Amino acid sequence: MVSTADSRPVQQLMRDMALTEQNIERRKRIVGLEPEDVANNRSLKEVVVPRADEYAGAFFEYLAKLEEARPLFANRQILERARQVKRDHVIGMVEGEYGAAYVMQRVELAVLFAKAGLDLRVFLAAFHHLLKTIGDGVMRHFERTPLDGFEKLMSLNRVAFFDIGIMVDVLVLENERVIRQQQDAIRELSTPVLQIRERLLLLPIIGVIDTHRARLITDGLLRGIRSNRARMVVMDITGVATIDSKVANHLIQTVTAAKLMGASVIVTGLSAEVAQSLAALGIDLAKLNTVGDLQGGIEEAERALGYHVTREHNRGFPSRGSEA
Repeated sequence: MVSTADSRPVQQLMRDMALTEQNIERRKRIVGLEPEDVANNRSLKEVVVPRADEYAGAFFEYLAKLEEARPLFANRQILERARQVKRDHVIGMVEGEYGAAYVMQRVELAVLFAKAGLDLRVFLAAFHHLLKTIGDGVMRHFERTPLDGFEKLMSLNRVAFFDIGIMVDVLVLENERVIRQQQDAIRELSTPVLQIRERLLLLPIIGVIDTHRARLITDGLLRGIRSNRARMVVMDITGVATIDSKVANHLIQTVTAAKLMGASVIVTGLSAEVAQSLAALGIDLAKLNTVGDLQGGIEEAERALGYHVTREHNRGFPSRGSEA
């Protein structure tokens, strides 16, 4: 039986991995798990179950020797849960029930390892050590009938490979998910959409813009317009050194898409080099509302929103009055 503290995320992951009954049966066929193997594994209960704590402990003792596994031991909550589930895992291997509940238990264990940042190679090495430890115990138990012991051990290994296939898939999937989250976070930091006034957004763009990043800028801006009900956007490209024709056309499409959502876009910081490049590429700059610098763009956007903008001559900075 699965002993998950909260099985909902595990169940969702199983759905994401399409771990249906049909898929589980296919995985059994891949490793050659037959009814005879199920019977052999059940016959090992008296050998394995009494030593389940010892076998599970061997797995973690092996990990404890490796520098790469240190993050797992640094998180006591995950470690204790992983020890508990690993013990259940060892017992489950010889209970002969390898359906959805069994698979869910393996998925939970793999998720715990993924959360602790356990390297896939380290996990496989520790699992191999676990199998060797159990195998030694099985062969000692059948020292008078070694062929029988070897046959039962092969059946246990088939279940182990079934487990490995599931857990490796989970570890790879979770690692890829973390990488995607990190990439998304980096992209969001590189193209933030900032609300500087009610209905006014600022989109500062810095660095190289390729086609992929241009699409991300568009997506982020349109989401920002919708969530903030923005009417004006200042897109500052002071930190952009070069723009090719594809990116320029994409930015114009972004301006058009923003207009369709009810927001006007003011482009600021257009350098002489970028302006000349766009002109040479035949880009119609008349489609863009441009202002020389960011300060001027914000002032124009505020006027469009009805804010009264005055300038304090003694300091040289504009003073915003209330909305008209």
